Amino acid sequence: MSSLPLDQVIQGDCVEVLNRLPPESIDLIFADPPYNLQLRNELRRPDHSRVAGVTDPWDRFADFEAYDQFTLAWLSACRRVLKASGTLWVIGSYHNIYRVGYHLQNLGFWILNDIVWIKTNPMPNFRGVRFTNAHETLIWAQKERGKPYTFNHHAMKALNGDLQMRSDWHLPICSGSERLRENGAKAHSTQKPRALLYRVLLAASNPGDVVLDPFFGSGTTGEVARWLGRHWIGIERDPRYMELARRRLANTSAAPPATLTQTNPRREPRLPFGALLEHGLLQAGQTLYFEGRTEHTALVLADGRVEYNGMRGSIHLIARQIAAAAVNGWQQWHYFDPHDETLRPIDHLRQKLKSILFKPREEEE
Repeated sequence: MSSLPLDQVIQGDCVEVLNRLPPESIDLIFADPPYNLQLRNELRRPDHSRVAGVTDPWDRFADFEAYDQFTLAWLSACRRVLKASGTLWVIGSYHNIYRVGYHLQNLGFWILNDIVWIKTNPMPNFRGVRFTNAHETLIWAQKERGKPYTFNHHAMKALNGDLQMRSDWHLPICSGSERLRENGAKAHSTQKPRALLYRVLLAASNPGDVVLDPFFGSGTTGEVARWLGRHWIGIERDPRYMELARRRLANTSAAPPATLTQTNPRREPRLPFGALLEHGLLQAGQTLYFEGRTEHTALVLADGRVEYNGMRGSIHLIARQIAAAAVNGWQQWHYFDPHDETLRPIDHLRQKLKSILFKPREEEE
């Protein structure tokens, strides 16, 4: 990692710069390439004011073949620098995303998801000849099929109000005070909203990972990476955009390290219910209370099972029988705590035992 230009914007053609980086050195790539969506005619609103479409030189290609060659070149360069466990996100519209997906698969990438970014405030179709284009598509792909990769499922669930996050993301386009401007005009024609990058980086990377954006533009990827404690590398060939991004990032504060902890219950040490008996935190014959109420009680058995109305089984099995639904026995069953004479979830005892059994070595006496 020391040989990488961490937390820097590098000016130049992305393929040339990527080819200078060490192979398999990047954890995550977010790419917002040109969409090849040049308007043939001037577009105006009903009040005859002109729509500021994408007319930048960087979005101009002679034909589909030229765009395909460009796409294949930058995707190949990205694949070389991605770690075997790395993933790539690329965003596009109907103009280009299908061509990008074709080349992704031909290069050996394995598509994990396509995310539909549904714009809550899209630009209307002023001419009224087609449906309003109210979404863009993100492809999330891993470099090597079957390899471990980062997906912070529980962080996404927490971000979504404890509901599993779906592949349709309802987010506004970049506007208002978030939109960077120069002399009153948009500084970058396709600036992406911070909320979109926040989800991507939180989902598919961890604190300390290296995130690369080969089309850095106004620097949204770098800004969000700093917020989330990730290293970043931006590549941008336009000196005006590069200076814009540098000024933006110079005023971006990093989050305190203590706020960046991401937990995944699936990776935490597992303890069976019986371990509570082995370590004396519960005793055989003790009573457990379902959902902390006295209507449903179970007897703790010496072998780590519980007995309820003549049925014997694990805390999870019996809880499912009572609730008639999939529930977590650690949260549903409560024990009586004599210290404060309250009923607590038995998960309280599990966490207490984990703190004893899995204490870091430097804390051991």
